[in-house]
Amino acid sequence: MRLVLVPTPIGNLEDITLRALRVLREAEVVACEDTRRTGLLLRHYGIPTPTLRLDQHTVGRARELLAPYAYVAYATDAGTPGISDPGAELVRQALEWGWNVEALPGPTALIPALVASGLPTHRFTFEGFLPKGGRSERSGSWPWPGKGGQPCSMRAPTA
Repeated sequence: MRLVLVPTPIGNLEDITLRALRVLREAEVVACEDTRRTGLLLRHYGIPTPTLRLDQHTVGRARELLAPYAYVAYATDAGTPGISDPGAELVRQALEWGWNVEALPGPTALIPALVASGLPTHRFTFEGFLPKGGRSERSGSWPWPGKGGQPCSMRAPTA
């Protein structure tokens, strides 16, 4: 049994690797957060692989949903699966089941944003996504743990 985490474009459909496209074509199924969004990507590249919804509401049934398949690609809505999305839980489960798990390199928002910021990049700490709304957002305060290096966080555009 094989699970491959496939990073998908964050905004520009051309921001995908050839290897990611190959895996999406070769897998028996593409498990994804949103079949409509992933379907757009697959149709754009003429990839006929069927999709299967595997999001925060269905990841608890992942074993049952993925049981018929020996080769599964997993894609989230945008970027690299496993960062603040159901991919992390899916990986944990797949490893418990004895599956081979592979993560492909590819699109991520953090590194390009950090590099383009002009801030020091020799050492940084990713602290996750900022909370939506509330006092911390308005004041710009965030409880940085003081580990050293450039603190980095992200905020989802829909948050």
